Amino acid sequence: MVKRARMSRRQFLTASGVVGAAALAAGATEVPWSSLFAAASRAPLAAGSGILVLVTLYGGNDGLSTVVPYADPAYHSARPDLAYSEAEVLHLDDQLGLNPSMTSLANLWRAGRLAVVRGVSYPSPDLSHFRSMAIWQTASPGTPEPTGWLGRWLDATGTDPLRAVGVGPTLPPLLAGAKVAGATVNPGPIILPGGALGSALRAVEQPYPGETELLGRAAQTGADLFTVADRLGPVLAALDGGGRTGATVTGPIRENASGELARSLAAVRACIAASVPTRVYAVSMGNFDTHADEKGTQSQLIGEFDSAMGQFLDGLENVPHGKDVVVVAYTEFGRRVAANASQGTDHGTANDVFVAGPSIRGGFYGGQPSLTDLDLGNLKWSVDFRSIYATVLERVLGVDASVSLGTQPLPRLSFI
Repeated sequence: MVKRARMSRRQFLTASGVVGAAALAAGATEVPWSSLFAAASRAPLAAGSGILVLVTLYGGNDGLSTVVPYADPAYHSARPDLAYSEAEVLHLDDQLGLNPSMTSLANLWRAGRLAVVRGVSYPSPDLSHFRSMAIWQTASPGTPEPTGWLGRWLDATGTDPLRAVGVGPTLPPLLAGAKVAGATVNPGPIILPGGALGSALRAVEQPYPGETELLGRAAQTGADLFTVADRLGPVLAALDGGGRTGATVTGPIRENASGELARSLAAVRACIAASVPTRVYAVSMGNFDTHADEKGTQSQLIGEFDSAMGQFLDGLENVPHGKDVVVVAYTEFGRRVAANASQGTDHGTANDVFVAGPSIRGGFYGGQPSLTDLDLGNLKWSVDFRSIYATVLERVLGVDASVSLGTQPLPRLSFI
């Protein structure tokens, strides 16, 4: 049996064609963590400012193996070897349950802080990874668009690129505007000298009375590096497998945290707690293109996603600004209803979107797609993904959605 190569986030970003010229024109750049923490010192995030965290799952996660219609005979008939039984799933109601690996989001559901938006897609869905992801990140299903939907929000609301930050080596297309683009930061481990040398350097970076403004700024820059190491270094080092850092560990570190998404979200949480003046964070995870031997692979991947989300969201309301955080997790399309001959699933259309956070009104939104009334073997959609975008633009970021999405009618959803 031949497996198809799984698609990585980097492949998507390289091939999307969205980010190139627009991001370069807007001066997209990678910044050090110290820039974010310095911004928090100069102009900390105002109380009550909504924070949007976007989680992109590249590859087309299988929605029917994530939110499982365990009570539907058509589900078991279409996927005899991939289907989960009623006893295996984590029940949401008497028809649907979460994948057995998703214990954290099941707890969040029971707490009323998880919204599941069902049947999400757009008119004339595209089955290409690259075109479909470009559509989701630009919010332009009809014609190619060189700017991202949040890049247009940046264009309309200011010039500071630190208002939107992508965690990773490449700017996500959704943060590329025509005039302004978001910043990127790398979530790798932070290593600064410890011991006597570290103590000496910390002393050198302290400001002194009577020094010039230029020397003061230089000292503050060095001090910022140690601030980042103190607050963020232990988190990143622990998530990176215990990498060395000269900083003192402050606050709890989750020993069971692992994976790129957990590392990225831990860094985001540290920034939120430090009052970094960023309103949008974009993180991602790849390899959900499960054409063959899907069940074990998809369960492991969605379990990693679930664990990272749980660690990020756990107790968030007790973190400075945490109660103002809304997380939206999406993928570019779902999978076909029927399993293929390789015990996997092929590219489909409508899917679920997760929205979570302390202020979220949990529950189901949108109708559950039929597994028998299909469109060429694919689920029929009922919620335009741009309705989710319009809702968070207005109720989280506090702007008129038309600055990003134009004036087309888009029903708002009541999850917040």
